[in-house]
Amino acid sequence: MTMRDDETRLDGNAAAGLLDEVFRFEMTTTRTVCAGCGTVAPVGALMRYGHEMGAILRCAGCDTAIIRVARTGDRYWLDLRGTVSLRIEDGAPAPGEPAG
Repeated sequence: MTMRDDETRLDGNAAAGLLDEVFRFEMTTTRTVCAGCGTVAPVGALMRYGHEMGAILRCAGCDTAIIRVARTGDRYWLDLRGTVSLRIEDGAPAPGEPAG
């Protein structure tokens, strides 16, 4: 039996638990820049395609694979080649930006 994309596709928030195991900060609010189309979006807005080993997070705009993460035994495999950058907030507003 073959799974169709629409049977495995969820938004990036569905990968929060797996990403939390790899990154020690709130990953779903981290902003990505897509290497395919330049879209800037939080990880939680990406489209997650999941399976037993992990997840592929794709750009909602152009479907580029932004983040691939897998767990095999005691190892994690992380591929970020689909993202130009990750902007990780430390909770404090940047100079000149309003709090909240």
